[in-house]
Amino acid sequence: MRSFTFAHHPNRTSRRCATGRRVHRLGRMLSCAVYGILVTVTVPSIGSCQAGGEQGRYPAPPGPNFPIRSESLRDVVSYRSNQPIVGTHLFYWYEDKTREHFLDGDGTDALTDHPARPEGYSYRSAAWWKAELLDVGEAGIDFVLPVYWGSPGDHGSWSFAGLPPLVQAWEALTAEGKSPPRVGLFYDTSTLRFNSRGYHADFTTEEGKEWFYVSIRDYFSMIPPKMWAAIDGRPLVVLYAADFAKRQDPALFPWTRERFRRDFGTDFFLVKQIGWQGESDRTSSWGGALGLKALGVASLGPGYDHSAVPGREPLVVGREGGAFYERQWKRFLSYAPERRASIVLVETWNELHEGTEVCDTKEYGRQYIELTAKYARLFRDRTLLPKEGPFAKAHRVEWRADREAESKGLVLQPAEDGLVRTAELGGRPCRRSESSRFQGKYLYFNADDGFLFDEPGVALRIEIEYFDEGFESFSLEYDSTDAGASVLEGAFKSHAPPIRCGGSKEWKKALITIPDGRFANRGNRSDFRLVVQGGDLAVSAAACGLAPRARGDR
Repeated sequence: MRSFTFAHHPNRTSRRCATGRRVHRLGRMLSCAVYGILVTVTVPSIGSCQAGGEQGRYPAPPGPNFPIRSESLRDVVSYRSNQPIVGTHLFYWYEDKTREHFLDGDGTDALTDHPARPEGYSYRSAAWWKAELLDVGEAGIDFVLPVYWGSPGDHGSWSFAGLPPLVQAWEALTAEGKSPPRVGLFYDTSTLRFNSRGYHADFTTEEGKEWFYVSIRDYFSMIPPKMWAAIDGRPLVVLYAADFAKRQDPALFPWTRERFRRDFGTDFFLVKQIGWQGESDRTSSWGGALGLKALGVASLGPGYDHSAVPGREPLVVGREGGAFYERQWKRFLSYAPERRASIVLVETWNELHEGTEVCDTKEYGRQYIELTAKYARLFRDRTLLPKEGPFAKAHRVEWRADREAESKGLVLQPAEDGLVRTAELGGRPCRRSESSRFQGKYLYFNADDGFLFDEPGVALRIEIEYFDEGFESFSLEYDSTDAGASVLEGAFKSHAPPIRCGGSKEWKKALITIPDGRFANRGNRSDFRLVVQGGDLAVSAAACGLAPRARGDR
């Protein structure tokens, strides 16, 4: 997904916006910058939107489904919160006649991949929506998340214009006796900063909170309750990044929920992306197309290629003929069914600019529809894939700086906040931590997925050979089953006390026993990391094995 530089279109207002960030950091854990492109969008006047009190600040909701009375909620068909379900982000900003999102502002091709049937590929067309919903169903996907850029008062934009044809198509399919995918909301929060009003939402103010709520309210005013993708009776709302807000306030979510209950007769099921303050029902992370993100809501995709987007640095995650996508699904299905996420988001159905789509395309045909159906079925059947590879029955894995090319089941894995450099100290080859653009220094280690992947709280002993000079201390953080121990449900549990530098200028070995290892790649795609304080840490070897008391259970 992208932030936009808006291009001029005849008879429409245009506005230029700065670029935005698309995969966000959690502290120092994960980041990825993405850049904008030229597109054409409708930007109507919203002079009726005035600052003021809670009542009358924005126009009335544009849709007929407001307010919702209790009798309308009887039509809601709901998923259970622990029921395995699959959804996908559906981008409906394409318009084949005006060439919106088909061409860049300079007339060049805006798409990396292309629809198999570009004629009639338009958010204005109920026939297009109907065809997409049928294909989504064939892919075994339970619900769609229309990617919504609507903002208060902007009722003439494509975000609103595309919803009545969606409703028409959905109702036509049900009239034919079919069961089309249900419909949730993906709230693209780019509009908190980039909107036709030029407003930058500040959630510490009443106006900012109301902007957020009205954006959600206006969307659901156009979606009948019978269409909702609801979990435990509550319509699904998935948020994009918090970074677009001017300021956050943990009180935003309870404030919004109360307003929604008042107007729609029920709460909503909230999935927030990492970085949002406040309590939600689940947490997710954008970027699954680059590789599995296994949080409270899992996201995965077929690869990534924004080659057609002007102004961006090259970034390609190859599809490998479908093998990359299958690996992400297989890794996810290696998690124990009782611990893995019950919601999977396929990223994406049809983001054709960035080449993350699984829909029918000229380049790949229906290959990814068929693959998605295959793995969605395994997921719903609660299939657990067996551990595979040379370390599936191993008691120990290790890494050595002088033998990195020899796979021993453990790797030192560089990361954006875990840079390393080659060195030699005390007569040994080693790897040393290095400063990055983030605060803090880390050394990340990842065990082979065949070794104890997502085991239920295994006692492990970790060995670190380190040079006793040049740092103040280091400590261990690891992926654990203790969900309350850290962010990301225990993915960064800290082991105390730290190991302090003695200044002996000798190689030493630290032995650390942990009682509850999970090792499911959740710590920035690693299983444990060393947190370095004061200077740089040099390591020559590391190992991880079953603690002596646990070996009999292996």
